[in-house]
Amino acid sequence: MIDFISKKIAPSGVLRVGLNMSNFLLVNSKDIKGLPNGVSPDIGKKLAKELNVSCKLVQFERPGLLADAVNEDRWDIGNIAFEKERGKTIDFSDPYVNIDANFIFRNKDNFYSNDEINSPGIKIAVVERSAYDLWLTENFKKAELIKVNTIDDSHKLFREGHVDVLAGLKPKLIEELKTNNDFKIISNPFTYIKQAIGIKKGNPEILDFLNEFVSKLIKDGYIEQLLKKHKVQDKLSIPKID
Repeated sequence: MIDFISKKIAPSGVLRVGLNMSNFLLVNSKDIKGLPNGVSPDIGKKLAKELNVSCKLVQFERPGLLADAVNEDRWDIGNIAFEKERGKTIDFSDPYVNIDANFIFRNKDNFYSNDEINSPGIKIAVVERSAYDLWLTENFKKAELIKVNTIDDSHKLFREGHVDVLAGLKPKLIEELKTNNDFKIISNPFTYIKQAIGIKKGNPEILDFLNEFVSKLIKDGYIEQLLKKHKVQDKLSIPKID
């Protein structure tokens, strides 16, 4: 079975792992060779080892660029967040970690809930084509989404007062809160980012294999070990397995 899956998913004998380099929680450093290091690269290396093939890490500056390359033969698996819109061109495994996505705002606006933010006249800074941008685009029709290329750009927009609200991953927002006592967070996430393994559509046997692979990593405690190894155990949550 492993040989069959290996030939299907990595026919060249090299598993090309697409990485979203902007996800600072999952790609958070570089190894001694200067290659990406973190939970996401380690998942790719673990899968390559399981398939008895070598591993090549393919770097993408933003998640949208990774998703766009699904039919360009640039990666065999893409470690990227599941999102409904992306699901039109990519098949996703079950998630191996979850990340909270929240809003921060200024004291004067005094928001109490996520629903209040979805109001006419409210401007929200968001990273274009991030998983939470895609979710907001589908679900927040009243507020105005101000889309930028990078996380730093979205934080800068908020700090400089060009928007009312900043949408982002909770750990990064917590860092922002520490810089200014005027900023507040809505503690209830507006969505959860489900980090998963993506593949080109039309390969159900590979998807079944990946779901078993992810389930085993969670049950065996490997994901927990990875989070501790990369010091993100307090910033990411492990999905529950039925």
